[in-house]
Amino acid sequence: MTTFIFQLKYSTIEAKSIAETRTVTREREAHEMLKSDLNRDLSYLVAGAHRRLYAKLERVVQQEGLTVEQWRVLEALSERDGCSMGELAELVLMNHPALTKLADRMVADGLIHRVADRSDQRRVLVHNTERGNAFFLRVERRVTAHNNQLEHAIGNSKAAALRALLEDLAVEELEAERR
Repeated sequence: MTTFIFQLKYSTIEAKSIAETRTVTREREAHEMLKSDLNRDLSYLVAGAHRRLYAKLERVVQQEGLTVEQWRVLEALSERDGCSMGELAELVLMNHPALTKLADRMVADGLIHRVADRSDQRRVLVHNTERGNAFFLRVERRVTAHNNQLEHAIGNSKAAALRALLEDLAVEELEAERR
C-alpha cells in the first residue's frame, strides 16, 4: 500500500513537472515565432491578432448561445431601421451567400425578420425582432466589458492610436480598390 501511495505521489509530481515543462516550451516557441521573418509582415501580424481577438470574442458571445457573426448582425441591425442584405454583408464583413444562410438560420431562430422595403417592393430589408433586440442588449453588456478589458490591457492611448491606424488602413485599402 505504501509503495502504491509513493508511486501515486511520484506520478502526480512527475505529471506536474511535465505540464510545467510543456508550458515553458510553448512560451519559448511563441517567443521564437515572434522573431521570425513572417512576423515582420504587417498583414500576418494583423491576421494573427485578429485570430486571437476573434477567439476571445467568440467565447464571450457563445455564453449567450450566439456566434460572432450572429452578434455582428444583431449589432448592425440595432443601429438601423432595416438594412438590405447587400448593405448588411458589407457591415458585418461577410460574403452575400454566407450571410444569406446565416440570415435564414436567424429568421428560423426568431432573431431577425425580413420585410419588403416600402419604397421599393423588389428590395427586402432585414430587422431585428424583439427577441433579437433582447439578445443584443444582453450580449452587448458582455461585449462592452470584453472590449473595455482589452482597451485597459493595452492602455487607452494605445487603443485610440490602434483604432486610428486601423481606420486609416481600411480607408486606404478601400481607395486602392477603387483605383
